[in-house]
Amino acid sequence: MPFDAQFVRKLETALHLCRMDDGISLLTRAQDEIGELQPGIPEAGRILLLCARWIDAGFSDYRLLLPLLERFGPQCRKKMPFIDYVRVRMVNAFVDLARGELDAAMETLDSLLKILGDVFDAELEALAHFWKGRAHRKNGEYEAALEQMASAHRLARDNDKFLAAQVEIQQSWLLFQKGQVRDAEQLLNRAESVLRSTDHYVALGNIESARGRIVRRSGQYTEALRHFAKAVETYAKRDANHVNLARTLVNAAYVRRLLALQMRKQIDADARAGRGRARSEEHTGGAQRTVFLRYQRICHEAAQDLAQARRIYALHANSDGAGKVSLSLGYLHLDRGEIENAEREAGEGYRIGAEQKDRILMARARTLQSMIENAHVEEQTGDTVELASHANRAKQFGEEATTLAHGTQNRRLLAAACIARGMTAANDFFEDWESARDLAAQATGLIGPGETDHLVEDLARLKAQIVRASGINDVLRGWSEGLVGSKSFQQVVEEFAEMVIPRVWIRQDRKISRVATSLCISPKKVRRILRNSGYIGTHKKPLKEH
Repeated sequence: MPFDAQFVRKLETALHLCRMDDGISLLTRAQDEIGELQPGIPEAGRILLLCARWIDAGFSDYRLLLPLLERFGPQCRKKMPFIDYVRVRMVNAFVDLARGELDAAMETLDSLLKILGDVFDAELEALAHFWKGRAHRKNGEYEAALEQMASAHRLARDNDKFLAAQVEIQQSWLLFQKGQVRDAEQLLNRAESVLRSTDHYVALGNIESARGRIVRRSGQYTEALRHFAKAVETYAKRDANHVNLARTLVNAAYVRRLLALQMRKQIDADARAGRGRARSEEHTGGAQRTVFLRYQRICHEAAQDLAQARRIYALHANSDGAGKVSLSLGYLHLDRGEIENAEREAGEGYRIGAEQKDRILMARARTLQSMIENAHVEEQTGDTVELASHANRAKQFGEEATTLAHGTQNRRLLAAACIARGMTAANDFFEDWESARDLAAQATGLIGPGETDHLVEDLARLKAQIVRASGINDVLRGWSEGLVGSKSFQQVVEEFAEMVIPRVWIRQDRKISRVATSLCISPKKVRRILRNSGYIGTHKKPLKEH
């Protein structure tokens, strides 16, 4: 029987020192005995919590704990030593967190933290704050998550530097969501400096995955893929089917989709403009075929990533992950004009989100569904009655997405919903330019400085559509009469700048420095306005200023 004091001590030491191979080897050899763990075994609660923590670190998955928890039911808990009772309840909370029952996890952890404040067990208290912070984060409650992570870090930094480093990874992601990129990167670097000497491949993979998401948001898609590939390689050192590896594959597929969209824009632009007419038709045709083949290859790679992620999520019975795969596939189908397939995947994503009470997943699904319905309107599929039905559903889904996003602190989620609603307001059915302008202004205020990814491009397309259709003269005439809607003065100033600066830039031979000198503003602001207005792309090389 391995559950003696020496076994438990070795397992705890391996966990605290992040000797992952040592601890997983101990657990693997004891797997049969773990399956027979009973409340009567000395320090059973301690062993059960150790198993949960090792599962969190990369051993097996939470389902290993389900039959064990059944044996530690309410009746037997009454007979346990108090500290073991707390440990069993902690395991309950971890299982709820792992399977997406976030409210239940937070309720349990909240009650335990009140108890632990009296008992003063710094290790357990730090762990409870850590898990509760992760539950808040998954629920889109970023300020509450940061508070919990700060408490976890304060308790762990003097006693467990490796746990403190894992907390810093979570803090980094939360600061990144708030737009504090430099602070986020510093925390990742600090955590890596502590964990680099260990074989905690899950935490190290998390660091690379986070770096991929940070550079993705600045539009550096190739660099993001490099980080995601390194994260996948790192996770695989622990487990080729680890659930975090699947999450990274979804992120990589998303970036491949964005690269494919850029290529498709190039293909469409070449087709419209007849680029390269001065060159030989053979050379032009060959170049276009090369781009098209690259486009198809990247779409295929994205689909392969998602197929692998879906298989891994199924192995772990991870519904949340399966929902994210569905939405990513939905976008791929929509991009390729496969609307029925897109509708099916978006509906499945919403179903999973509703089942899990996951507001973020539900909001993303509704945003996608709004875009799908709007695609029907743009492509004029169906008769007048059907078009009206599609248009109204696009509006309804967009409004639901906005409401759901408002229930979180995810500003980009809300920005995406506003852009989808703006596209619907600006479609051929509604042509509601005032609402479209208001929604574009809201989205502009939600996108942070330095973010130059697809959301900025989507917003630029919406603004360009509004200007083309409603006309600059109409907007200026309305302003001169005091018709500014719900806009603040600053929003009016920004919108005016987006009208004027691009035209000055064109007259100044597309030289940013000349515009800055002429209008007495910084080149940085000129560049930002040009990017937000869609005149310079996020994936292009910087324009020469002299």
